[in-house]
Amino acid sequence: MARSRPTSADVAARAGVSRTTVSFVLNDTAGVQISQATRDRVLAAATELGYHPHAPARQLAGGRTHMVGLVLRQSTEQVAGDPFLVETLRGLSSATRSAGFRVMVEPLAADGTYEALLRSQHADGLIVSGPRVDDPSLRQLLLDGFPIVLQGALPGVEATSVDVDNVAGARAAVDHLIALGHRRIACITNAPMVYTAAQERVEGYRAALKAAGIEPDPDLLGQGSFDAPSGHLAMAELLGRSSFTAAFVASDVVALGAIGALREVGLRVPEDVSIVGFDDVPLVAYFDPPLTTIRVPAFELGQAAGRAVLERIAAPVLHSRTLLPTELIVRASTAPPHPPLSGGDP
Repeated sequence: MARSRPTSADVAARAGVSRTTVSFVLNDTAGVQISQATRDRVLAAATELGYHPHAPARQLAGGRTHMVGLVLRQSTEQVAGDPFLVETLRGLSSATRSAGFRVMVEPLAADGTYEALLRSQHADGLIVSGPRVDDPSLRQLLLDGFPIVLQGALPGVEATSVDVDNVAGARAAVDHLIALGHRRIACITNAPMVYTAAQERVEGYRAALKAAGIEPDPDLLGQGSFDAPSGHLAMAELLGRSSFTAAFVASDVVALGAIGALREVGLRVPEDVSIVGFDDVPLVAYFDPPLTTIRVPAFELGQAAGRAVLERIAAPVLHSRTLLPTELIVRASTAPPHPPLSGGDP
C-alpha cells in the first residue's frame, strides 16, 4: 500500500501547534509574532515527516511564487548552442536555491515579450541577459519599479546591473594583437549592435586601436549573431573586402565559425591570421589550435546576478552596477604577423 503524503495537520500534531501556526511558519508570513522555539519545533516536525508545502497554496499565503525568471534575448536554437550559459546558470541557481527560489529559463528572440512573467506574477523577479537597446517593454518594467536585474546595461535607464567589463576585456584582446606586431586587425561582433554587450566590445576594440595610433577601418568590422554560422559568414565577407593579419572575434562560438571560413580558403591560424575570442568556454582550450581568448567568470556572473535579484525582490534598493573583471588567456591561435592577406584593397 502506498504511503500517504504528510499534511500540515500531521506537522501541527507533531509540533503541538495549530495548522495556522504551521502555515505561518512554513510560508514565512510577514508581521506574525511567533517565538523562535515554536518556529524550531514546526520546522523540525516538517523535516521529520518529509512535509513540503503545496506550491500554489504557498504562493497564495505568501504572495510570492518563489520563482526567478532568467530571460535570454536569443532564440531557443541559439540558447541551446550556448556553452557559456551552463556555468552562468549554475552560479545563478546556487545563489537562489539557498533562499528557496527556483529558476525559470525563458529564451526570447527579438520579437518576444516577457512582461507577463512579472505583471501576471509568474515570477517574483527577472534577470534579463543580453538586454537590447530597442526593447520598450524592458524600459517600461524598469520605470514601473519591478524587481529586475540586467546582465548587461541599458543606456538612459536606472537599473541594477551585473556584468563583465566588456570594454576592458575587448581592449585587452586587441592590445595583445598589437603587442605581437599586428596593425591590420579585424573585428567580428558577438551579436547585432542592438545588444549593449556588442556595442561595448566594439568600443574596447576601437579604443585599443586608437591608443596605438591606428585609425579604425569600417571595412574591418563584421557582425556575428551568437552562433558559429554567423561567424563563418562574417569572416567570409571580411576576406572579400579587405586585408588583415589578425581578428578579434567577440565570442568564442562565433570565432569557431570564423576559423572555419579561414580554413575553407586555405588560410592557417595563426600562421596567416591570428584570432582572439571572448568568453573562454571549455571547448576552445582543446580546439586546433587552442584559442587565445578573454576569460569571463561565468559562474560568478550568475551568482552575483542571483544575489542581486533576491535583494531587489526583498526590498527596494539603490540601483547599482557590478562589473566583474576578465582575463586574457594566451594560447596558440595568436602569433606575430606574416605579410598581410590579399583578400581586398589594403
